[in-house]
Amino acid sequence: MALFLSLLLILLFPSANADWPPSPGYWPSYKFRPMSFHKGFKNLWGPSHQSVNHNALTIWLDKTSGSGFKSVRPFRSGYFSASIKVQPGYTAGVITAFYLSNNEAHPGFHDEVDIEFLGTTFGKPYTLQTNVYVRGSGDGKIIGREMKFHLWFDPTQDFHHYAILWTPKEIIFLVDDVPIRRYPRKSAATFPLRPMWVYGSIWDASSWATEDGKYKADYKYQPFVAKYTNFKASGCSAYAPAWCHPVSASPFRSGGLTRQQRRAMRWVQRYHMVYNYCRDPKRNHALTPECRS
Repeated sequence: MALFLSLLLILLFPSANADWPPSPGYWPSYKFRPMSFHKGFKNLWGPSHQSVNHNALTIWLDKTSGSGFKSVRPFRSGYFSASIKVQPGYTAGVITAFYLSNNEAHPGFHDEVDIEFLGTTFGKPYTLQTNVYVRGSGDGKIIGREMKFHLWFDPTQDFHHYAILWTPKEIIFLVDDVPIRRYPRKSAATFPLRPMWVYGSIWDASSWATEDGKYKADYKYQPFVAKYTNFKASGCSAYAPAWCHPVSASPFRSGGLTRQQRRAMRWVQRYHMVYNYCRDPKRNHALTPECRS
C-alpha cells in the first residue's frame, strides 16, 4: 500500500512538491514477481529470533541474539529487493540490513553491496546507508564506499520497497522505485564481479552504527524488530548459462537510467543525501580511484 501511495503522489505531483521526489517515470519492481520467503531464502543464524507468517518475515534482536537469513542460490547479476519496515523509537546501535555478499565463500577477501538502516535515538531520523565493498573487507584493509541518506518518509510507519540492481556494468540502489544511487563499473579493481548471495539481518553494531558509536544499543527497549515481505530475487544465478542476460532497472535492455530517473536521483541526492565518501576530506582517495574519474 505504501508503494502504491508513493507512486500516486509522485504521479500527481511530479515536481511541485519539494518534500517528495519527482516521478522516475519507470517502476522496475513491477517487472519482477514476488516469491515466498521459503522458496528463495533460508535461516542463516538466530532461528529462534525469526518467524514467517503469510510470506512476511519478522526478525528481532535482544540481549541473547539477533537473526539473519540468506538466499538459497548465489547470483552473478540481478534485481534483489524486499519491502521492509523498521522499529520506531530508540534503536541506536542496531543495524537492519538487506545486502549482497560472498563473505562465506571468500572470508576476509569478499565483496558486498549493502542497504543498511542505521538505528537512531528519539526524535532523529533513521539513516539509510548504501555501501559497496570490493575484495578486502574484513582483512584489515576495509575500504567502504558509503553514501548515506535521510529518507523523505518515515520508514517505521509502513513498508517501503528497497532494491539493489547489480549487473556487470553498474549497481543501482532504489527506494520505492526511485533511484537514489548509481555506482558504475569504472574498473575491475573497484567493482564486485564474483557471485554473491542475498542476505538480510538484524544485529548489534553499537561500536559504529549511530553517530560513530556515540549511542549504543539499550536493551531496556528490546526486542528490536524488523519486518520483511514482498521478496524479489531475479536475474542470472551463478549456475545460469553464459547467455543469460542481466536485467535492467530502466526500459533500456542495456541498462543505465532514463533522463527522468536521473532527475529523480539528483533530487534525492540534493535534498536527502547526508554523506558521500567521495566528498569526505578525511578519506584517502588514492584507495577509491573511482571518485576521481
